Formats: sequence, structure tokens, C-alpha cells
Amino acid sequence: MILLDYKDSRPIYEQVAEKLQELMLLGVLEEDSQMPSVRSLAMELSINPNTIQRAYGELERNGFIYTVKGRGSFVGSIRKLRNVRQQELARKMEGLAQEARKIGISREEFLETAGEVYDRYASDHSEVSKNLEDSENSEDSEKEKQKGEAESV
Repeated sequence: MILLDYKDSRPIYEQVAEKLQELMLLGVLEEDSQMPSVRSLAMELSINPNTIQRAYGELERNGFIYTVKGRGSFVGSIRKLRNVRQQELARKMEGLAQEARKIGISREEFLETAGEVYDRYASDHSEVSKNLEDSENSEDSEKEKQKGEAESV
């Protein structure tokens, strides 16, 4: 599911493209699977179809999706997307490492802090995932309960 932040200074199409990349990396959108149609995604997000088209264009230019004429857009190479994102992450980490050295943080302290932050994110993220799974399971059991009640009537 894509949630847009209207307070974010980035254009909506960039947010959409980023969220779609995240869905690809998480395996929600699998390699070679069909992307949602421009019109349906625009309706779902209540935004202009041109905005979705622009996000798709950006993803296609970067090689993350491809278009088959008359059939729609499909997820491209997840490996390529992961490599690009790892390179971006490495550039960000380079800047953080430079900053750490400037203020006198040792390599060991830097790595320890990075590990703590990573672990904290991982535990927070696993808690969110668990809550989502619990919510989905309770919705499924509620639907089964309602279905059973309807059949018994």
C-alpha cells in the first residue's frame, strides 16, 4: 500500500516511484509481474494519472520497470534495483563516516552505533510486521466467522 506525505517537499511522482521501489524490494511486486495500471493506481491514490505516468517513466528510465506495448508495465530486475540502492546507501554512509571522523569518532564507535541503529530499526520493523500480520489474521478470522454465521442462517 502506498501512503503519500503531502507535507514532504519532494514531488508526488518521486514519492510514488520510491514507494513502488520499496514494494519491489520487499517482494510485494515480484520481478516480471504486472504493475498496477496507471488509471487504477491514480484512482486508488486519488491523484492525477499524469503523476503516476511520470513515476512510471522515471522507473522505466532507471531500468526498474519495462513496458510491453498494449499490455502495460512490468517489474524489471530486482537485482539491478537492489544494486542501485546499495550504491546510494554506500554514498550516504561515506558522508556519515567523514562526519564521524571530523568529530573524532573512532571506527569501532562508528560501527557500534551503526549496529545499534540497525538493530533498533530491525526490532521496531519486526514489531510493525507482527502487528500487521496479527491484524490481517484477525480480519481473516472475523470474515470466516461471519461467513460461518451466514451459512448457518
